[in-house]
Amino acid sequence: MKISIGNDHAGPEYKKEIIFLLESKGYQIKNYGTNSIESVDYPDFIHPVAKDISEGKATFGIIICGSGNGANMTANKYSKIRSALCWNKEIAALARQHNNANILSLPARFISIEQAKEMVLTFLNTDFEGGRHQTRVNKIPC
Repeated sequence: MKISIGNDHAGPEYKKEIIFLLESKGYQIKNYGTNSIESVDYPDFIHPVAKDISEGKATFGIIICGSGNGANMTANKYSKIRSALCWNKEIAALARQHNNANILSLPARFISIEQAKEMVLTFLNTDFEGGRHQTRVNKIPC
């Protein structure tokens, strides 16, 4: 499975740990994020992730910024994207089960790296339930 990942200056350590974890489990990673803590503009690193998912070049995306909000807002501008800002593994599971989220947005300044890794694994290993949830997901696009 291919995963695209992007981050701003708040997330290089998170990204590094997440990539190590995912590669150890056999995932293929496309890394768009910065590796520096020098200030950057998060959209520059989030747009490529959202494009990969929209164009079918990756199955899921992981995006990281300080609050997770800016990254999430940027990704959700794409019609085929359902990005979910999550702060614990239960929310990450529900984002997949009920919303068929395809991008996980992480708030690096509000969660630990261990929490982030737990959320990533939960997100990637949780299936969409479909059924009544599919009807709702179908109503999301304008």
